[in-house]
Amino acid sequence: MVSALHVHLVFVTQYRGNVFNDAMLRRCEDIMIEVCDSFEAELREFNCADDHVHLLVCYPPKVAISKLVNSLKGVSSHYLRKEFPGCVNRAIMHGQFWSPSYFAASCGGAPLSIIREYIEQQRRPA
Repeated sequence: MVSALHVHLVFVTQYRGNVFNDAMLRRCEDIMIEVCDSFEAELREFNCADDHVHLLVCYPPKVAISKLVNSLKGVSSHYLRKEFPGCVNRAIMHGQFWSPSYFAASCGGAPLSIIREYIEQQRRPA
């Protein structure tokens, strides 16, 4: 079977808290790559702003997007809160890292180059 399934995902921090710094984002990207690998998916693009991240993921048809998202958010939340305790104010974020919602858009109709360009243009915090 041949497939080319891509999804654009956006995860927002709880209460849109500006918690990211460059080290956190590099680690977040590494975690997202590892989680995607465990689903036999590929993280094609990753970028962010102060309070949210964008991912472009190529995934096989056997993967349910909701399960991939739950794992991406759950695993990254666990490790980021553990490894960067000074950056995440648990009291303000009520013990959560990500907002419970997320954005997911199929990329079937749009050229991937346009989506990649959009994600690349996100203003990454220093």
